[in-house]
Amino acid sequence: MVKLQSISESDKPGKKLKAVFLQDTGRTKTVHFGAKKNGKPMDDYTITHDKEQRERYRQRHAKDLQTDDPTRAGYLSMEILWGSSTSRAANIAAYKRKHGL
Repeated sequence: MVKLQSISESDKPGKKLKAVFLQDTGRTKTVHFGAKKNGKPMDDYTITHDKEQRERYRQRHAKDLQTDDPTRAGYLSMEILWGSSTSRAANIAAYKRKHGL
């Protein structure tokens, strides 16, 4: 079983956030997600609050959920940046509940 340790600002150029997971083996897995362009965050639902834009994003990226791996960048973006709430904290809490992390 994997456990989410933290979600914080990414130190990787071109990425907004990073999630750190603790794996059963005791090793950590770091996943960077969310796009930046020219050092500025690209739009997401937590920034724009635009429901139509969120629906378009979800339609385009529905394939990202086919992996059934909630530790992948596509999952994290879909559920945290483009989740049901405009609050990242609320989306993180929902993500943790949904996946038992």
